[in-house]
Amino acid sequence: MRKAFKYRLYPTKPQRRDLDKTLMLCRQLYNAALQERRDAYKKAGRTVGFYEQKRYLPEIRAELPEYKHIHSQVLQNVIERVDLAFKGFFRRVKAGQKAG
Repeated sequence: MRKAFKYRLYPTKPQRRDLDKTLMLCRQLYNAALQERRDAYKKAGRTVGFYEQKRYLPEIRAELPEYKHIHSQVLQNVIERVDLAFKGFFRRVKAGQKAG
């Protein structure tokens, strides 16, 4: 028999500020990755994949110092979420379902 426990966390004000900052930076990265995919298709007619975008993360962390404080796996997960959203969109379009 397995038991599951839920714990409510109450972050301190500095922790809450750091979490908000991380969320804001992840949101910016998500929107930038999404825009990169849209622009690549509109301008060059090519698609940008997960691994291609993931390859740029070390450069982003080197050029933008605020991203150095975010763990690399968190940033990779943001790129993975963009990829999953695109895969789901095109899967629904192919199946004839509502894409949005």
